[in-house]
Amino acid sequence: MKEYEVFLEEAEEGGYTVTCPALPGCVSEGDTKKEALTNIKDAIEGYLEVLRKHGDSLPKVEVEIVEIAA
Repeated sequence: MKEYEVFLEEAEEGGYTVTCPALPGCVSEGDTKKEALTNIKDAIEGYLEVLRKHGDSLPKVEVEIVEIAA
């Protein structure tokens, strides 16, 4: 089993948009946090299946934390 970091963002019109930074373009949404997380899991599985089907490797993405004076 592999873990992926995802970002949840509240949508202005309600619900949530969720993205997976390790998989560029992998985005989903849901009316609740639970639904959004369920939907992004499905999106990630689909994304990985397409990569496998086409013989592609995972994109090389690094996540870094930067500090700024706020």
